[in-house]
Amino acid sequence: MKKLSVVIVSYNVKYYVEQCLTALRWALRDIDSEIFVVDNHSRDGSVEYLRSRFGSQITLIASNHNLGFAKANNRAIENSDSEYVLLLNPDTIVTEESMKETLAFMDSHPKAGGLGVRMLKSDGTNARESRRGIPTPMTAFYKMCGLCSLFPNSPRFGHYYMSGISWDEPHQIEIISGAFCMLRKEALDEIGLLDEDFFMYGEDIDLSYRLIQAGWENWYLPSVILHYKGESTQKSSFRYVHVFYDAMLKFFRKHYDSMSFVISLPIKAAIFGKASIALCNMAWKGCRDSIGLRERSEFKQPVYVFIGTSFTLKQCRQIAKYKGLDAEFFEGTVGTIPNGHLDIKLPEDRPLVVVYDVHAYSYAQIFEIFAKNPQEQVTIGTYDNNTHKIITQTEVIFDNAIRH
Repeated sequence: MKKLSVVIVSYNVKYYVEQCLTALRWALRDIDSEIFVVDNHSRDGSVEYLRSRFGSQITLIASNHNLGFAKANNRAIENSDSEYVLLLNPDTIVTEESMKETLAFMDSHPKAGGLGVRMLKSDGTNARESRRGIPTPMTAFYKMCGLCSLFPNSPRFGHYYMSGISWDEPHQIEIISGAFCMLRKEALDEIGLLDEDFFMYGEDIDLSYRLIQAGWENWYLPSVILHYKGESTQKSSFRYVHVFYDAMLKFFRKHYDSMSFVISLPIKAAIFGKASIALCNMAWKGCRDSIGLRERSEFKQPVYVFIGTSFTLKQCRQIAKYKGLDAEFFEGTVGTIPNGHLDIKLPEDRPLVVVYDVHAYSYAQIFEIFAKNPQEQVTIGTYDNNTHKIITQTEVIFDNAIRH
């Protein structure tokens, strides 16, 4: 039996999976582990691409259909043989020590059935879904009607995101995000795998809830990773709204269907209302874009700021020239520019993408720099001179003339 099985479900995001796997392999050094990538019938050549890049280093399951998140994860878990299972999104980057830290915590907390971590968004801010409360009927109602957003620090109204607990200390939580969900195999054997009635979204809530019901503990650990949050899904699509809010209704019906009609009606109405508002906003944005009424700020193209070694910057200059990027270049490493872009005078009137050479700064160092001073207009980018790709939350940029 191995120590850890990592499961990544992928759909049309081959370059993000490549980056995720590259970081993961380093984090898994000296750990007896196996990696499963389940491709949900991608149309971007993911299977061939990943097979050529990683070969026997991963177990690649190429589905002939889009199985959905829950069923795809289950197929890999059923083929795994390990003490722990990690469900990991393809649009994440783990740090060099994250696997050792999370496994050590699980080993020292035998009642921990599941574990989540501190996820950063691409601007360096904390992703609120790193710690969540059980969406009981009232908690879900507060979330849907907007009271959670209006009073985020309220123990009552803000419980959905458990905002009252520290980001810097381990803490018991209720719901673990499926983007990074470390699970004890013994607990899974007891409660069962992910509920395949959830096609996408909601399955992590259901699984976390069942762990607690069975007497296991769910924990939050402030080990930092990056979650681009949504590159593997189109959250601006009508399908996303339908699937997301349908998942909320499924959870509600599964666990709270015995509630009285008087109590359940306003909660269901709030879910339908929230979905309707989201759809209307999308429709308006589509109409606005089609007739050219976008805000002036939406036309601003970002400035790409590259920080790295001279070898890396030479390649980045070639890509920037080829792609016509507005770019600035700063030679340095963590030894010479320890605070990265925070030590550099940057443009203030444009959105910025700060692209770090991952051989000049570790992932942990990059995330620490961004977390020191998060700015909405400044987002993380990475460049690996082994893959020759600039990767940001919204795009992958490369020049085929730079050969592997």
